[in-house]
Amino acid sequence: MNAFQPSRQPLQPIQQPRTTPRPKRHLRQRSHQIMAIETTVKIGVNLAILGATASALTQLLPYHWSQQERLREVRTEVKIMEGRVSNLQAEFVRNFDPRQTKTIAEQQGYRFAPNQRPIVLVNQDGKEIDVINSLP
Repeated sequence: MNAFQPSRQPLQPIQQPRTTPRPKRHLRQRSHQIMAIETTVKIGVNLAILGATASALTQLLPYHWSQQERLREVRTEVKIMEGRVSNLQAEFVRNFDPRQTKTIAEQQGYRFAPNQRPIVLVNQDGKEIDVINSLP
């Protein structure tokens, strides 16, 4: 135990390097500010788009409504014309039916066969009611 002991150096406080504020905190804080500004700009752009859309709708809706009304009118006219066309087609077929030419000539020309006499019914007021063809 008589061994040599290493000499100890006097204890001196070990100086730790000073901690300087990390620049990362500033970067984080700065990145939060940038994100806030970016989000604000996005919201502003979206509001501008919303305003443009609302303006376009206010201009287009009355036009759309007037076009729908016009479309209803045209459809009504088409239905009326379809009925008229079907009547005209039926009349056309009837007019060119060879079996009915004599009847049509009598109706349109007020010509009667020699064996027929027209009968005219008159009201007490003197107004004509109907013309009936009768055979003798």
